[in-house]
Order: sequence, then structure tokens, then C-alpha cells
Amino acid sequence: MTSLSDHAGFLPLAQLPSLVAQLMAHGYQCLGPALENDAIVMRELATADSLPRGLQAEQAPGRYRLTQDPQQRYFAWANGPQAIKPQAFAPQESLWRVERDAAGALTFAAVLPAVRPQAIIGVRACDLAALALQDAHFMRAGRRDAQYAQRREQLFLVAVQCAEPAATCFCASTGDGPTPTAGYDISLAELADGFITVAGSAKGAAVLQALALAPATPQQIETARQQGEAAAAAQTRTLPSHTLRDSLMSQLEHPRWDEVAARCLACGNCTAVCPTCFCHAELDEPALDGLSSEHGRIWDSCFGESHGHLHGFNVRPDIRSRYRQWLTHKLATWHDQFGRSGCVGCGRCIAWCPVGIDLTAEVAALTASEVPS
Repeated sequence: MTSLSDHAGFLPLAQLPSLVAQLMAHGYQCLGPALENDAIVMRELATADSLPRGLQAEQAPGRYRLTQDPQQRYFAWANGPQAIKPQAFAPQESLWRVERDAAGALTFAAVLPAVRPQAIIGVRACDLAALALQDAHFMRAGRRDAQYAQRREQLFLVAVQCAEPAATCFCASTGDGPTPTAGYDISLAELADGFITVAGSAKGAAVLQALALAPATPQQIETARQQGEAAAAAQTRTLPSHTLRDSLMSQLEHPRWDEVAARCLACGNCTAVCPTCFCHAELDEPALDGLSSEHGRIWDSCFGESHGHLHGFNVRPDIRSRYRQWLTHKLATWHDQFGRSGCVGCGRCIAWCPVGIDLTAEVAALTASEVPS
């Protein structure tokens, strides 16, 4: 396990609720895996001992089905449709409000969310990498997004090593998993009898210190390391390179764009579950009495017909151009913006696509050869 050190502790399996209780005692609203609409999502834990055990999810292109883990582990599921994104970049929120006083003058004021400190338990390495990209967009110097920052600064992240990657996962090929290496407050690696624990921040160290854990043994650390390596080796999907910018941008007229457009429904599922997508629309909601109005934003998708409207015409009038925009932005021009790809290998876009479009298969087809003459 790459992130382990001499400071790793060991949390016996029966004492996992004590970690949750300690987080609650520090004032955090604890979110953990829960079953909802036949999927694993993050919801508030009612009590310190309410983390479920034995959950797994079978994933394939266009398929997500819950199954049982025979070993009754806490974190044997790879991921569900929800990453960290909704906890920092809200699906819908107000940005500012304007009010008219009795004299008709207008007053503008920012609307900041009232945020409780939240601890998310079960964060995956791919989602930590995605959050770093969201941070780079919403918290960059000179363009800090106040609403995002308000939520982001209240997050406490308990990451877990992915010992059982889904068939749709390919984080090893993007360099983002399956073992967390940065961006967490506490990381866990689940073994048969307990958890290797590592603090990644001063906040995380304070929580672990209160638990007074025994040090992890070299054998336990080695087991966790081998577990991470085995999980990476088990992944069957890959991207051919960390940097696909030039190869994809040279294939803008490839016939494969027409083929994928014939299958794509432009439903936006892929962008909704993607942990790095940040497209949004802004809208105004005036009060009926004409005395106030709120300006808000809502998640949007580059697959939507209205997203490409620009001064009387649509720059992306068809599904072909919209899919091409999504894929080339995600995997190619993100390098120009953020110095890396916008894909972290979580595979959610594959599992949650209604028609089973596989991003890795599309990239392989697009980069296999030059456009036929």
C-alpha cells in the first residue's frame, strides 16, 4: 500500500464503530454507504454502528446490480453512482439574491450555504483524484467559488483502498488508484481482521490519536500493499496512455464519432455520474410580487441540446458533435487546463450508460489508426 508508513495504526474490525463515534464526537455529520433504489449511495449514518456489511455491486457496460460479499466486508464494493462531487458542487443552489426596497432601489447580496461539517466514509482513490480536479477548477487563484469553498472546507474524508475493483474500473491505467495516496484525512485498508489506518492531515491525526490504536505490524502493512497490487492487476479495462491529447485531437473527423452517435441517447447520465464534470447552467427565479429574485445554478450537461446555443445558433447541433466535445474535452483538452486528463478511471460512465457505451473501447477505436483516406 503506497501511502502506508511507520505511523500506520491498526483498527480491529469490531472497533470500526469507534472511529465513526469519534467523528461524530468531533461534530461531523457522518455519511456512509447506504442502499437506495438498488444502488449504493452516500447517506447520513443514524448511529456509529450503522455501516452496512456484505455489500457488493456487479458492474458492466449498462449494468449495475447489487450482490452479496461472502466475506461480509464493509468496503468490498468498488463505487456507486455518487462520488464526492455532490457534497462540494451542489446539484442546485442559489448564488446571489436581489431585493427591491420601498423606494425601488435594488440590493444585491451573495447567498452562501449553511453547511454542517461532514465526514464521508468510504471515499475511493479515484474520487480523491476527481476532487483535486474540482478544487483546481472551483478554487483556483483569483476565481475562487465561494459556495463550493464553503462546502469543501467542511469535508473530512475517510478513504478506503479498493480491494475489489468492478469490471468497469480502470483507475490503475490513469494512475489514480486503487490505493489512496493523497487528499484524504484518514485512509483505511480493510483486512480480514481489521483496518490499516493512516492519517493524511492534522484533523485525521487528531481523530486517530483519540482512538489510541496499536501500530500496524510489518506483516499487516505488506498484506495491504499486496492487496492493492492485486486489485490493480485485476483490472481488465485500460486507457492506452496518460496523455491522449494529440492522438484524439488528430482524429476529429474519424468515422467512429458517427458510430457512437448512432448508439448514444444524449441522456447525460455519463456527465451526471462523472466525478469531474462541472458543466452547469445559471438561471434566475423572480418572485411573483416582483420584489426579489434569486440567481442560481444547476448541474447541466454538454449532451443537452441547449448547452451549445450561442447567439442564435448551436455550436454542437447533433449528438456526434456533443459526444466528441465530451470525450475530447475530458481526455484531451483538460491537459491544457489542468495539466492532466479529466478521467480518473472510476468507470461510472460505462456502468450507468443505458446503452452500455464503453469509454475505453471508444478511445481504443479512435486511436488504433489514422483516419482512413
